[in-house]
Amino acid sequence: MRNQIAVQMYTVRDFVKSPKDFLRTIQKIQKIGYKAVQLSGIGCMNGDKPLLTAKEARKIMDDHGIACIATHRGWSSYVNQTEQEIEFHKQLGCNYTALGSLSDEPYGKKAGAFEHFAEIVAPVVSKFNAAGIEFGYHNHASEFEKYEKGKTHFDILIEQCPKKMAFELDLYWLWKGGTNPITMVQRLAGRVPVIHVKDYAVVGNESAFAAIGEGNLDWQMIIPACHKAGVKWYIVEQDTCPRDPFDCLASSYRYLTENNFLS
Repeated sequence: MRNQIAVQMYTVRDFVKSPKDFLRTIQKIQKIGYKAVQLSGIGCMNGDKPLLTAKEARKIMDDHGIACIATHRGWSSYVNQTEQEIEFHKQLGCNYTALGSLSDEPYGKKAGAFEHFAEIVAPVVSKFNAAGIEFGYHNHASEFEKYEKGKTHFDILIEQCPKKMAFELDLYWLWKGGTNPITMVQRLAGRVPVIHVKDYAVVGNESAFAAIGEGNLDWQMIIPACHKAGVKWYIVEQDTCPRDPFDCLASSYRYLTENNFLS
């Protein structure tokens, strides 16, 4: 099951600002033991004239036995440059992508934004699916704000978006939003090929991101529930790190593998 563990590159976003940085970071990730990554927050791959193209990134990853199994891209690119995005993912050899957050999009804060998204996302999902790429949605905590009759924005996404749209559940943000990760994984069984795993620590009276095993989430219960729900990839992410991010990634990897949570 170790091959089911990947790194969310957003964790090391400050270390991928140039092609040389990207190479060094991939080498460090490989040394820890990871065999896969999610590409997100890669500064040198952004823009119309990226310093590092998808083909070049694929070559670096292939040379080090690393697969790109997921990405996060912007909604405007998904909608307005669909064919280019599909080609981008084919060049990476990646068959899964997810919108990182609707709340980060310009219209995402407007009334009815989630209902509108549910209406317009169907063609995007269909086009990516036709190309052999799953399209999903990644949550934060804001989707769990209740607005009427006890419903949350996430309820709207589940109930009104196409059933073929996947969900990339972020377990930390589920817990932060007052939702039991196990309950949500069970509710979305069969629609959660990828999840983000990070621990939820308490520091004083505040919550904090933590390496897996250094926080309060019950992984002994969570991981089996994810297996049962059909999760294929467990992507280790830590939005902010109190120490070297690579050390945090190594700690999470050791915890997941040495304690046989993924065996």
